[in-house]
Amino acid sequence: MTFQAPSGTNSLNVAISEHVARIVIDNPQRKNAVDLAGWRALAALVPELAARPDVRVIVLSGAGPDFCAGADISEFDAVRRDAATARVYEAANSAAFAAIRTSAVPVIAAIRGICFGGGFGLAASCDLRIATEDARFAVPAARLGLAYPLDAMIDIVTAAGAQMARYLTLTAQPIDARQALAGGFLLEIVAPGSFEERVGKIAAAIAASAPLSVRASRLSIMSVVTKDPLVARMAQEAGDATFDSADYAEGRAAFKERRQPNFQGK
Repeated sequence: MTFQAPSGTNSLNVAISEHVARIVIDNPQRKNAVDLAGWRALAALVPELAARPDVRVIVLSGAGPDFCAGADISEFDAVRRDAATARVYEAANSAAFAAIRTSAVPVIAAIRGICFGGGFGLAASCDLRIATEDARFAVPAARLGLAYPLDAMIDIVTAAGAQMARYLTLTAQPIDARQALAGGFLLEIVAPGSFEERVGKIAAAIAASAPLSVRASRLSIMSVVTKDPLVARMAQEAGDATFDSADYAEGRAAFKERRQPNFQGK
C-alpha cells in the first residue's frame, strides 16, 4: 500500500508492507527541509499509522541522499518572525516530535547524509537511529539566534547525552557519524550498499516480535528515562497484560514445538 500526503512544499510518502510503515520526507531539492505544514502533517500521520492493525513499526527517512536539513528557514520571515509566531511554530515542531516519541509502535530513523536542526530533533525522538558512513549531524540554533523547544532538547539530551548536547548546541558545529556513534546517538553505522537491507532486518525483527511485549518494554524504558509515575503505572499494567494474552500462549507453544511464533497482538 502506498499513498502520499501533500504538505506545502513537502510530501510525506508512505508505504506499508509486512507490518512495516515507511515514511519518506520528500523535499530533496531543499535537503528534505520541513515547512510548517510538514510539521503538522507529520504530527497527524505518525499516530494515524501507529493505530493501524497492520503496522507494528515505522521507519522514517528522507528522499535522496539526505535525511532532513531541519526546518525550512526560507519561510521564517512569515511563520517564525517574532515570539508570538515562534510559539505557534514551535507548537507544531513539538507536536511532530511528541507524535514520534509517544508513538504506539517503535520508530526507526534511517539516516543518510545531512541530519541537521529539526531533522536532528526528529531523529532524537525516534526509538532507534541507524546511519550511513557519510551522515552528518548538527544543531545550529546558535547560528540562527533562536532556541529549541524544551521537549526537543530533552529528546536530544536523552539520545546524545548532556555533554554532546552542549557541544552541538553551544558551538553549532557538525559531527560525523563516528562521533555520533561514540556519543551513543546512533545504534550503528552501516555501509551505503548494505544500509537498506540492515534497516529492513531490524524493522522486520521488531515486526515479528509480540506487539504487547514491545509496548510494555518501551513503556518501561520510558518510565526509567522520564521517572514519571504515570508512565511507570502504565508500564506495569502493560507488562501484567502480556501474561493474560493469546500471544503469551502462542510464544510458549512455539517454543515447545520449536517453530517461529505467529503473534497477533492480542
